[in-house]
Amino acid sequence: MTRTGLANTIAAIATAPGSAGVGIVRISGEEAHSVADRMFRARRLPSRTAPGRFLFGQIMGAQDETIDEGLCLVFRAPHSYTAEDVVEFQTHGSPAVLSRVLARALELGARPARPGEFTLRAYLSGRLDLVQAEAVLELVNASSETARKQGTLGLSGALGAQVQDIGRLVTRTLAAIQALLDYPEEGVPDEDRREPLAQAAAQLQHLLDTARAGQAATRGAKLALIGKPNAGKSSLLNALLGYERSIVTATPGTTRDYLEAGLELAGVPVTLVDTAGIRETADTIEAAGVKQALHLAGNADLVLVLEDGSAPREALPVDLPAGASLISVQTKADLPAAWHDSQALRVSAVTGAGLPELRAAVEQALLGDATRGEAWLSTERQADAARRALGHVQAAQALPDDLAGYELEEALRALAELTGRDVQEDVVDAVFANFCVGK
Repeated sequence: MTRTGLANTIAAIATAPGSAGVGIVRISGEEAHSVADRMFRARRLPSRTAPGRFLFGQIMGAQDETIDEGLCLVFRAPHSYTAEDVVEFQTHGSPAVLSRVLARALELGARPARPGEFTLRAYLSGRLDLVQAEAVLELVNASSETARKQGTLGLSGALGAQVQDIGRLVTRTLAAIQALLDYPEEGVPDEDRREPLAQAAAQLQHLLDTARAGQAATRGAKLALIGKPNAGKSSLLNALLGYERSIVTATPGTTRDYLEAGLELAGVPVTLVDTAGIRETADTIEAAGVKQALHLAGNADLVLVLEDGSAPREALPVDLPAGASLISVQTKADLPAAWHDSQALRVSAVTGAGLPELRAAVEQALLGDATRGEAWLSTERQADAARRALGHVQAAQALPDDLAGYELEEALRALAELTGRDVQEDVVDAVFANFCVGK
């Protein structure tokens, strides 16, 4: 997506595809009111209507036929979503009506909006920073309450405000160092040089600690259930879901392929993956299932390693992928325990014992110590910029004053990239490429 041609007036259907009671066609740009005047018949022209007011009337076609009747809402720059003149038509929500209303706007000079172009204009006008723009996408795609809350916090500017506070601390240190170098005889106290930098590093580290939670809330998390045959993987999956999704039998090796099911755990959309039992086998199909289970474990956000607590304990015949985040689960807690391990959570899929503790452990593993009353880093782009800023701050802390200035300037550039105040165009294009048309 390029930034050329943004002086054009754009139009798009702003509601999701499909039939609905109400649909919206949005027009934004210098000619938005002029286009509305020529296609909407009401008691007064949209261009002469006070901003924020609704008009009821008919949307007219080229041959003076009525396309539909509905509402016209008028906004005036800069008090609109895009900070431009905007008109929204609310009509009946059938695809035929919305397509015809949009076609009429295009006939009158508007051009089709590209994906995310309304929000892109809001960003380029300064109404939103890049973090807020990404929060818009999070709200559109939110599939859990946690994702909704984080999108709302991001849209409020809370994260941008935190980044600005960190930037002020870095700037204060940089100014103090420059003053020291320019006027060495004056002297600059450590509280103006080193203390702000220590605070900036601590705040950046705290932000980075929220990144895993933020990305899990935004894109969801994948939990793989791994264990030997008859370890209780399918039973636990059914218990967590609250209904029978996976077939459970006493015969080991029933699950040869993986099975996925979605639910919400700890406010995060989670995909549970029931995998084939891991054991040495000469069966070609079962061996393929074991290989696939290990692959799924390596790509999961969290792995629940299940062991039958009622049978003698035996190690898995293979090593799990290095670096996997693991929770050890001792299943069949309703039966007499054959072994004990303080590090394993005892759970019964039959009685439900231990399930609350397991859910709490999953929440801790996915969200860590990130609190829900603050904004989280929610994209890898944000986390990367914060990570680079922290690296430069830490480098500056280890350098003498005459060498620290460069690192602090680089830290400020990374912070500006995080909020989008100083960011390359291809990064902006990548952000808005994920938006839908109409937003």
